[in-house]
Amino acid sequence: MGPPGSGKGTISSRIVGEFGLKHLSSGDLLRSQVSNQTEAGKEAKKYIGSGQLVPDDLMVRLILNELTSMKQDWLLDGFPRTVSQAESLSKQEQVNTVVNLDVPFDTIIQRLEGRWVHPGSGRVYNLEWNPPKEKGKDDVTGEDLIQREDDKPETVRARLETYQKQTTPVLDFYREKHLLREFQGTESNKIWPHVQKYLSEQILALKGST
Repeated sequence: MGPPGSGKGTISSRIVGEFGLKHLSSGDLLRSQVSNQTEAGKEAKKYIGSGQLVPDDLMVRLILNELTSMKQDWLLDGFPRTVSQAESLSKQEQVNTVVNLDVPFDTIIQRLEGRWVHPGSGRVYNLEWNPPKEKGKDDVTGEDLIQREDDKPETVRARLETYQKQTTPVLDFYREKHLLREFQGTESNKIWPHVQKYLSEQILALKGST
C-alpha cells in the first residue's frame, strides 16, 4: 500500500524479482479489462469516465477472480483501498503481511510532475532520474509517451487527500490484525533494502512454520 506516486510499482517489481511472487496491480487489471472491453471493463469504464471510484463489489469481483486462478503466491498492488474490500479479501484469501510506503505528499507531487508512461507496455519514465533516451519516446518501441490525466499536477493533491481519507481506515484494519509494516522515506532505492530485509524475515518465518 501507499499513495499514488509513492513508488509502489518500483518496489513491487523488486519484490517480484527477489521473491518470485505473482504481481497483481489493480490499476493494470482495470486498464486491461477496459481495453479488452470485457463486461466488467465496460462497467468500470462508466465510473472511471465520470471521475468516480469503481464500486467495491466490482473491484472485489475482478481481484478475487484473478486470485482464484493463480497457482503461486501473490503480491497485491493498489488493492484493497477500502475496509469493505479488505474484509472481503480476508474472508476468501490469506494475507500474510501488508507493506505500506509512507512517502511525503510534497515528494510525490514533485515526482509525478515528471512521470511519463508508455501506454502499450506500462513502462514508466521520470524526466529527472529515469528519462527516455529520446524525449517523449519509448526506449523499446519508439512510440509516443503520455502523461496520465491523474498524474497531472493540478489533480495530484486532490487524489492524495482522497487516498488518505479513504485508506487510513484500511491501514488501521491491518494494524489491528498485526499485519501492517510501514516504511518511511522519499526514495525507493533507500526504502527498498528495509522492505527486502523485512520480507526475507517474514518468508523465512512462514517456511519455518510449515
